[in-house]
Amino acid sequence: MGRVVITGYGVINSVGHNVEDFTESLRSGKSGISTLLTIPTDTCPVKIGAEIKDFSYIDYLNSLEEISQSIYTISRKVCNNSNLSTQISSCAAIQAYLDAELIHSLLDSSSIGIIVSGNNISQKYIIDNYDKFLKEPEYINPKYAISFLDTNIIGAISEILNIKGIGYSVGGASASGNLGLYNAYQLIQAGTVKACLCVGALADFSELELKAFSILGAMTGQTFNDQPEKASRPFDKKHDGFVFGQGSGCVVLESMESALSRDVQIRGEIVSAASGLDGNHLTNPSIEGEIKVMQSVLQETGITTKEIDYINTHGTSSPLGDITELDAIKHVFKECVKSIHINSTKSLIGHCIYSAGVVELIATLIQMKEGFYHPDINLDDPIDRQVNFVGKKVLTDVKINYALSNSFGFGGINSSILVKNQKCLNR
Repeated sequence: MGRVVITGYGVINSVGHNVEDFTESLRSGKSGISTLLTIPTDTCPVKIGAEIKDFSYIDYLNSLEEISQSIYTISRKVCNNSNLSTQISSCAAIQAYLDAELIHSLLDSSSIGIIVSGNNISQKYIIDNYDKFLKEPEYINPKYAISFLDTNIIGAISEILNIKGIGYSVGGASASGNLGLYNAYQLIQAGTVKACLCVGALADFSELELKAFSILGAMTGQTFNDQPEKASRPFDKKHDGFVFGQGSGCVVLESMESALSRDVQIRGEIVSAASGLDGNHLTNPSIEGEIKVMQSVLQETGITTKEIDYINTHGTSSPLGDITELDAIKHVFKECVKSIHINSTKSLIGHCIYSAGVVELIATLIQMKEGFYHPDINLDDPIDRQVNFVGKKVLTDVKINYALSNSFGFGGINSSILVKNQKCLNR
């Protein structure tokens, strides 16, 4: 099987509209969680979330120095008639495409693919249109017929970037991002495409979804409505559920052969990826399933537990979820667990749902490149003293050779990605 590397990435979330801003927010421990402004919360006990603020796709496109006139023109046209998720996901994809220098590439457009991670992506858009329909049933925007479909994001990105290889969407609840990466990894290994954009779609949730998660007990309660930045508390004794976060990320995966032939910068390598089911359609996590995927990514490559430096956990701030993941990590890594640094990016940007795996892989790659571990800003009283949490302050001058990034989804969907620092590619 051929090696699969990362040649570009792009991100837009509550603490950064590009990789540079996201990097500084990670380093400084900046929280993107605040009182919700764009999602009504009249009937919902949860009033907080990590929203993307002050974002204009027009201003964003104007800020991209490397963008071609054709991509700019098509992007303006496509985004002008698109919903929020399509706009932001497309902009993240453009950012990654430019970062990977595909704009200058001689790669055939049919040798590049697109995988969009997420399902039931544009719920708020659907609800808003239904409300309009109830008031004016004789008027329906004809564009709605395609815009509510998850595949609209694939078509938008394909049109903007003239990508004509394989394309599809992958749904796996909160594990969607990692499942998209897993699929892209397999496509490249199989030789189906030479490069693939893996896009973690922005989850555009309405008050309905937020209230349902709240009633279910999965989302944080009212404890921190008046202190939003303290609400996301992975692995802290005061954790009481996840905080919803808006965000989209895109990672360009490419065969090592293609990347070397193009002489482009390599950001890291996907060494292995694994996914598996619990045989359970409910929300409760399974330690056996989480153990299995982490063991699988190690066993497939021969990488030992001693070689893992860092784990970017699923870490949602859910009491049962946090405890289960830590128990699984301790089972897999045993005595090595004390030397592996652990944190959760969700402490800063909330839970980005479908894009979480992609955004958190980008956070992992950033920390690898820059040599730091971002803090878990609300880890006041850890639920476990046997593991090596990064803690509340940034750790600098660190070396990360190998890292895991975990994502687990409702319905018993488990996934783990093993990534190698680009500085270690000859090993």
